[in-house]
Amino acid sequence: MCDISFIIISYNSADTIGPCIDSIMSMQSGLSKEIIVIDNNSQDDSASVIREKYPHVKLIGNNKNIGFAAANNQALSLCAGRYLFFINPDARIRSHSIKEFIAYMEKHPEIGLSGCRIINPDNSHQWSVSDHYPGARHTTTELRELSGSIACVLGAGMLAPAGLIKKVGGFDEDFFLYGEDQDLCIRIRKLGHEIGYYDNFTIAHIGGHSERNTDFSVILKRKISAEYLFYKKHYHPDTIRKIARSNLLQARWRILTIKMFLPFTADRRKSVYKLKKYKIVYTTAKQIISRQPTIK
Repeated sequence: MCDISFIIISYNSADTIGPCIDSIMSMQSGLSKEIIVIDNNSQDDSASVIREKYPHVKLIGNNKNIGFAAANNQALSLCAGRYLFFINPDARIRSHSIKEFIAYMEKHPEIGLSGCRIINPDNSHQWSVSDHYPGARHTTTELRELSGSIACVLGAGMLAPAGLIKKVGGFDEDFFLYGEDQDLCIRIRKLGHEIGYYDNFTIAHIGGHSERNTDFSVILKRKISAEYLFYKKHYHPDTIRKIARSNLLQARWRILTIKMFLPFTADRRKSVYKLKKYKIVYTTAKQIISRQPTIK
């Protein structure tokens, strides 16, 4: 047993995971800690970097990319910490106050999971906390009775009691990448706990590093699929249909206007990107509407 387990899911992170681990090890908190890395079959030297430079790190190397959610669950069975800190490999801890972060959690037992302050590498603010879920404006009764005012926090840096994460069943492995943090937060709230935010603990996060060589259309399809999976799990069928119709109408209008002004735009590349984006949104929404039953 130790005080805190740091969980890192690595995929093609050879140039960032070293500084991430260094930032964890440099914290002089007086707490016992461990670092667990699950490498999702990286095609670079991620695993060998860890083996050679960080022999104290618990490393599991998968022979295929099983996804972010499943890899986190894989780490849960190895954790000895009372608390779990989920951190992305392209993030670096900028604070030495992890002991105070845990004290904040223990002072507020109603909080089941907490995010922290996240900044960009240039020290500018990065979005990390939200008071609503995607598509929430279309809901009716689905989100009533949820505890607290924070809907979700960014999964790049989250602290939670190990017992609660295991009680809730960890991450939903139907989420391959994207949306799993929102889903975990809402399931914790459904158990009667709140989501917290601790501003005195800071990490710097690059963001999207593991997907930097992935085509944007693949990334967008993953994000949209994750959103509709979230809707399917937590929203009524009629609500999902409303969301899909709204997305369809918006995408149709945006496609029309982008095509209209494309010959006159100064940044043609940006417009073409948006056009491709809304075509994917339109196609996905149309498919959802055709499959979604209407509940009377």
